[in-house]
Amino acid sequence: MAGAADCDSVKMAEAERSSEMLKEKANNYFKEKDYENAIKYYSEAVELNPDNAIYYGNRSLAYLRTECYGYALADATLALELDKNYIKGYYRRATSNMALGKFKAALKDYETVVKVRPNDKDAKLKYQECSKIVKQKAFERAIASDELKRSVVDSLDIESMTIEEDYSGPKLDEGGKITMKFMKEMMSWFKGQKKLHRKCAYQILVQVKELLSKLPSLVEITIKETEKITICGDTHGQFYDLLNIFELNGLPSETNPYLFNGDFVDRGSFSVEVILTLFGFKLLFPDCFYLLRGNHETDNMNQMYGFEGEVKAKYTPQMFELFSEVFQWLPLAQSINGKVLVMHGGLFSEDGVTLDDLRKINRNRQPPDSGPMCDLLWSDPQAPDGRSVSKRGVSCQFGPDVTKRFLEQNQLDYIIRSHEMKSEGYEVTHNGQCITVFSAPNYCDQMGNKGAYIHLRGSDLKPEFHQFTAVPHPNVQPMAYANSLMQMGMM
Repeated sequence: MAGAADCDSVKMAEAERSSEMLKEKANNYFKEKDYENAIKYYSEAVELNPDNAIYYGNRSLAYLRTECYGYALADATLALELDKNYIKGYYRRATSNMALGKFKAALKDYETVVKVRPNDKDAKLKYQECSKIVKQKAFERAIASDELKRSVVDSLDIESMTIEEDYSGPKLDEGGKITMKFMKEMMSWFKGQKKLHRKCAYQILVQVKELLSKLPSLVEITIKETEKITICGDTHGQFYDLLNIFELNGLPSETNPYLFNGDFVDRGSFSVEVILTLFGFKLLFPDCFYLLRGNHETDNMNQMYGFEGEVKAKYTPQMFELFSEVFQWLPLAQSINGKVLVMHGGLFSEDGVTLDDLRKINRNRQPPDSGPMCDLLWSDPQAPDGRSVSKRGVSCQFGPDVTKRFLEQNQLDYIIRSHEMKSEGYEVTHNGQCITVFSAPNYCDQMGNKGAYIHLRGSDLKPEFHQFTAVPHPNVQPMAYANSLMQMGMM
């Protein structure tokens, strides 16, 4: 018996040594920002030694870096089940919950950290900031239940806003009409890190809100045999890369239409410049420049990932409120020639959803936690058949069989979606029936990925992929305006 026990002890010791080596390997990949390999080796360490809280905690941080908030939350929770004194586990779980908009749950974990570490200034600051958000959300709910919210537009007096004599930037004409001359001047002005006058910004927002509010939730277009359209994925506040797309592919025009597939803002610190440029082109070419809503055109995301902070820093809280109103009118999906369906996230948590269901969605709101509107913004494809719990903690993951059934029911050929960084800028999955396109190269200045856009021609609708790399930008770091609670990634 003693010999068997000794043998078991030796095996356990070997497993611990091997798992520690795997953890160190994963740590090195993490330092190199190769998070996929870091996750792979943390997972192997977990398999060898599933009782080590640190392995789950480290993998949780890697999942946070790849925006897999659901998986990050699960790992942090497992780490704390193994070791309730593992302080980093509370930090990780709080960050995951913050990313998912579960502020009360995050506050509880920050409170735990503060009790254990009363002299930790960073923990105290995060607790205070999270507490402020919880109170603010409660106040907003109380106001919303008391009265119908009045539009910011009703309280604006744009005509009385004066443009100071020392402002030498682009201006709209007296009628407030967008021209190509204005667009070129505005992009050049932004490129020099200068701010558009607030009167012009408000003029753009008010006009684009009116335009978007008249559109259906599912936009349906036809491109002729001789025509092509360019489809771009996430741009995430990377203004200089947006300019590069226009340099490579030409400025938008009636003969050079574009579709930008959501996530225009957050993360990158030039989100105001990106969105005002895109809105300007939408006003200039309303029938051949298209914008769809992404999961980051929502209040919770904007509060955490920088856009709200950026608008308040460059303009005012009132202007952010107006942006929020405009985002709620962005269409959710677009059909091209009745054969290709474009949406930001992906397909649905249940079978049987039809294009007619999409047409009927009441989109003028913050997205719900479930249902078709949520899925269009949040879901992701997966390799196996069927559906599984989302790695993000919102919506679901859907397999090739789900895609095939949806396409057959709705007489479509394939879907195009964005929402996920891809190292090559695009990815074709589900037997060619699900295409991902991502247009923010070297995402967050650290991922090293290419960007891509797609050409679709009316003659055959066969996707043509065009890749590009990141261009230099001024020395303003990504997430410069983000909530400090999202800066805790290294904790």
